[in-house]
Amino acid sequence: MSTTHVFETQTGTKLILHLGDCIAGMREHLEGGSVTIVVTSPPYNLGIDYRGYDDTLSREEYLAWTDEWATEIKRVLADDGSFFLNVGSKPTDLLVPFQILEVMRRHFALQNVIHWVKSIAILKSEVGNYPGIISDVVVGHYKPINSPRYLNDCHEYIFHFTKWGDVPLDRLAIGVPYQDKSNVTRWSNAVTDRHCRGNTWFMPYETIQSRDKERPHPATFPIELPTRCIRLHGVDKVRLVVDPFLGIGSTAIACARLGVSFVGFEIAKDYFGESCTRLTAELSQRKLDL
Repeated sequence: MSTTHVFETQTGTKLILHLGDCIAGMREHLEGGSVTIVVTSPPYNLGIDYRGYDDTLSREEYLAWTDEWATEIKRVLADDGSFFLNVGSKPTDLLVPFQILEVMRRHFALQNVIHWVKSIAILKSEVGNYPGIISDVVVGHYKPINSPRYLNDCHEYIFHFTKWGDVPLDRLAIGVPYQDKSNVTRWSNAVTDRHCRGNTWFMPYETIQSRDKERPHPATFPIELPTRCIRLHGVDKVRLVVDPFLGIGSTAIACARLGVSFVGFEIAKDYFGESCTRLTAELSQRKLDL
């Protein structure tokens, strides 16, 4: 298998996938300040069964390694760039996101904290006579926890970092319509029927119809997550998007759909191969749809 695959869209946008370590890869392939957006989700050091990576380092080793790749991201990120970091935890180890956050604060300003909601329950009795809610609603997926001590884990964090905390965003690019249309004329800044979505993002996993069908990666995020992050920063401002922990290529596919340049790194051959396969299928389908 080649260590680098270069894909090109119908419009000439390049998407480059590298097989190899992201720290060495960023040093070799990316110039300082060349990256507009980083969207990624690193291993959480929670003992997840990844292929080709030991997810059971001591916490000290893990945080030291985190500091290494964060240093490289700071080097390659443009002064007006955004770094979106998805981090989760497990009930018996809830501190991981906050320990990672402490490392990141050595290098970046925390501009926003976004909550990725994977499953949510809305009871009719709790919202009253609310338009559109005609019965109890429970939507989304999560791995149930069989424990008398812990709640089911239905959310993860997306930390939005910038270099100084002053990067303007295209908030309405991912905005939502007003529920009460009178607000369109009530608020002075509401020039259209669209307002900021806020920092709670409901994005369910894709449903797996068969129990026999395995997920190709144990901890991937949906394509909508990087899509929304890129649109929030502003698609028209993007020069290059990078995912140092490519996994099975969700960020690459998001960039293909948005028509923006991409570079990704993946250390595990199986996941790298799956990324190449998925991106090939995505680009082939896009050609058929034209």
